Amino acid sequence: MTFSSKLIEKAVEAFASLPGIGRKTAFRLVLHLLKQDKSVTTQFTEALIRMREGIRECRICHNLADDEVCQICGDTRRDQSLICVVENVRDLMAIEETSQYRGLYHVLGGIISPIEGVGPADLQIESLLRRVGEQEVKEIIMAISPTIEGETTIYYLSKKLQPLGVQVSAIARGVSFGGDLEYADELTLGRSIVARVPYETRG
Repeated sequence: MTFSSKLIEKAVEAFASLPGIGRKTAFRLVLHLLKQDKSVTTQFTEALIRMREGIRECRICHNLADDEVCQICGDTRRDQSLICVVENVRDLMAIEETSQYRGLYHVLGGIISPIEGVGPADLQIESLLRRVGEQEVKEIIMAISPTIEGETTIYYLSKKLQPLGVQVSAIARGVSFGGDLEYADELTLGRSIVARVPYETRG
């Protein structure tokens, strides 16, 4: 794709660097912005700058937040005795979209993957154990993608949580093995949360 303007080319490259956006889509987005009033582009760029500078990690669950505590952790109407453990923020948002879950979350920041050099110490596991020890938590729901690495992570966490006397459950297998939670449809994911089953550790 040849451009008549270096400025447009740079803008297209910036959009195309985002996941899921090719150069043609990026070009259409740039043309769309050029057709808008300058104030629209200014608001757009300022929103991105404010987000990048102001966003932080919730000190409780590690979700993205505007303040020290995210809106979910700060919502007293949610069930404080339930914690849903997810791999990342994308999975958290996917579950929220189902409107089937009203407890709290804990974002691990990944899953155990020896091949990629990710071990338990690289994840937010210790903070989860502290939460269970300090709060009146009755149930931990493992909402982790059903891959080999995901199953390994669930098993490891379950063994760590066992001495704390908290019930550990896993989402029902409406989500196919090897699939990612963020790509599951809302109905399937919602039913998987509602129809969760106790997780049994062996050995």
